[in-house]
Amino acid sequence: MSLKVAVITSSPNKDGLTAACGNAAKRGVEQAGAEVDLIDLNTFEVGRCRACGTGWGTCRADYICQTKDDFQGLHRRLLAADAYMLISPVYWGDLSESAKAFLDRVRRCEATRREESGLKVKPCIGVAAAGGGGGGTITCLLTQQQFFNHVRSEIFDLITITRKSRQHKLLAIEAAGQAMVEYMKALKPQ
Repeated sequence: MSLKVAVITSSPNKDGLTAACGNAAKRGVEQAGAEVDLIDLNTFEVGRCRACGTGWGTCRADYICQTKDDFQGLHRRLLAADAYMLISPVYWGDLSESAKAFLDRVRRCEATRREESGLKVKPCIGVAAAGGGGGGTITCLLTQQQFFNHVRSEIFDLITITRKSRQHKLLAIEAAGQAMVEYMKALKPQ
């Protein structure tokens, strides 16, 4: 059985804590035998949701975003994955701007589908990486949890990490990615 996990990162710092989390997630998923689709949101052009028309554009009826940029391809990649991990730095107690823009648009396209959401019951892991003082991880995870609930994904784990907890939490992220793949394999035996 071939499983694919999208590992989504959203920090402009390629050598920072968020990147290290993405690499740990990738290792764990690969150790469990799944394929990784590594998506660095900061390398794509994904604008904010424009709340088209009277607040809803084609996302409400057709479940696609009418604003043309890199979002459409990234949305398809996310839907093609069997599970996903969302790793965001903590900015002001919240997601990074690139993560917000992407998730807002995914939410518009998928949450409106309700039980038909393309992300329904897909296992997911949320990671909030605070490289500065370490505050805001819980509120960042709360935003991620709300997104996961809106699109009806199945939360496998929510993980905070700071500079101080880096050493043991990178191991936890790697283990979580591996455990999520093992969980999926158990659900769909060959």
